[in-house]
Amino acid sequence: MVPRAQAGAPEIRLAYPDVGEEELAEIRAVLESGQLTMGPKVAELEQLLAAAVGTSHAVAVSSGTAALHLGVLALGLGPGDEVLVPAYTFPATGNVVALCGATPVLVDVDPVTMNMDPDDAARRVTPRTKAILAVHLFGRPAPLERYPELPAIEDAAGALGASRAGRPCGSLGALGCFSFHPRKIVTTGEGGAVTSADDAIAERVRSLRHHGWSPSGAYVDLPQPAYNYRLSDVLCALGIPQLRRLGELHDAYERIARGYAERLAHLDVVLPGTDEGDVHGWQAYVVQVDRRDEVMAGLRASGVQCQIGTYALHRLGAYRDQGPFPGADAAFERALALPLHPRLAEAELDRVAAELDKLVSHH
Repeated sequence: MVPRAQAGAPEIRLAYPDVGEEELAEIRAVLESGQLTMGPKVAELEQLLAAAVGTSHAVAVSSGTAALHLGVLALGLGPGDEVLVPAYTFPATGNVVALCGATPVLVDVDPVTMNMDPDDAARRVTPRTKAILAVHLFGRPAPLERYPELPAIEDAAGALGASRAGRPCGSLGALGCFSFHPRKIVTTGEGGAVTSADDAIAERVRSLRHHGWSPSGAYVDLPQPAYNYRLSDVLCALGIPQLRRLGELHDAYERIARGYAERLAHLDVVLPGTDEGDVHGWQAYVVQVDRRDEVMAGLRASGVQCQIGTYALHRLGAYRDQGPFPGADAAFERALALPLHPRLAEAELDRVAAELDKLVSHH
């Protein structure tokens, strides 16, 4: 058992969605309308997201994983095709490629940025490589312009509000995939979306999320069998007020990130950042430390919730024997996600920093 926090010191939460009365009012309006799914709130959420990302289309779906799955299918990828996937990412990124019958080809990551290494990506391209699944990990924009020239699916699950060289993440590739899981800056509980400036891609995603019906054919024809990956109006209603105040929410996360940077600058930890001119999405505040598991156990024992960054795919049974991936190993062994949400008080940031100071500096 992990020891509990000291008496009187409440646990500091890892994440806490910024939801309240506005969200309740939107949900109440949906319940009173009697139209709980495929109604006007879906379209409203999609319009707000497309405006935020700067694409002509956004298609709401049931999860970030559903968004990635439909993104792979919308590009027509399948058996015989290879897709470049970072070796350090949440498993869904690789899983969706495998589930479409294509082959996920793991690529090492830069051990500092933890995003895909462009040089290693170039080395792994073969005549069968048909696309690249570029992850903006934890909200840090990935350098898409340095990756091999292939159709890019952006895994922007944690990058809503982030931008690369002035362009929003989710508008940089052929399509972008977002998640609205509760640890994201905007949440619908479970949910996701695909963004694209390409009319044909958006049409395919809309068809694939709704059993294969053709949306432009007013649902009279079903060109192919597909999925039910719809997102209900109830859940869209939850996300709409947050999307309306996305700028304000992003500013709150930036403030917390700056607070950490000031407090942790003197410690022997690698702090998250971005390339010059980029904007971080702050899905998580992930530092890198030596003896990560020991530090994580110490923080939890002191009442600070924390978590590993994410997974090294080549260490999981489904993706074994593709390595070695030294960058992914380093990231996996050192990355530590600290509490990050708008409700964090200055005193709580002080406490996280003080606990980390004890564990890192006094080894």
